[in-house]
Amino acid sequence: MILGITGGMGCGKSTVTRMLAAAGFECIDSDALIKECVLHEPAVLAALRERFGPGVFAPDGAVDRRELAARVFARDEDRVWLEQLTHPRLFALWRERLRSRPHGRWVLEVPLLFEKQLENWFDFTVCVASSPAQQLSRLEQRGIPRALAGQRISKQLPLAQKTELSDFVLWNDGSVEFLQAQVDRLLTVLPVDR
Repeated sequence: MILGITGGMGCGKSTVTRMLAAAGFECIDSDALIKECVLHEPAVLAALRERFGPGVFAPDGAVDRRELAARVFARDEDRVWLEQLTHPRLFALWRERLRSRPHGRWVLEVPLLFEKQLENWFDFTVCVASSPAQQLSRLEQRGIPRALAGQRISKQLPLAQKTELSDFVLWNDGSVEFLQAQVDRLLTVLPVDR
């Protein structure tokens, strides 16, 4: 079985993914794969340097992800270019990991699941949602200024649309215990033979 976890920024996708990992699912965090694998590939580094110059690199030569994000979220053309550069590499990593355990129980955290029409990768999709106020508050707690958080959120499908498209919705405006109870309930309704 392969679950796709999506939702808005700051809604709790990573928390739900960790809860599912604790229940025995093997996890793939798309953002972590981009950060830890894709943004270290020499071809990707060369393409970034050619397009953006040295300003998106830290003194140690690694990609300055904050600076890169500020640039690509300011210009749709740059954001689309970056997605075209990184997503095929990300999908190759997904395939490699999923092939390693073809009958495993997998959960993939995919922020742009519906935006990129990736539904066919998954047996079921799960949207983690919360109120806009809660979402912005969590992002500010992570050190993302409200204006930048709003800019990033505006590049995703509206949360209401993601909830309509998903097979399951988990509401994350309450306590961690309330969210865990919803995950536990989800586990009871998922088929065991997929």
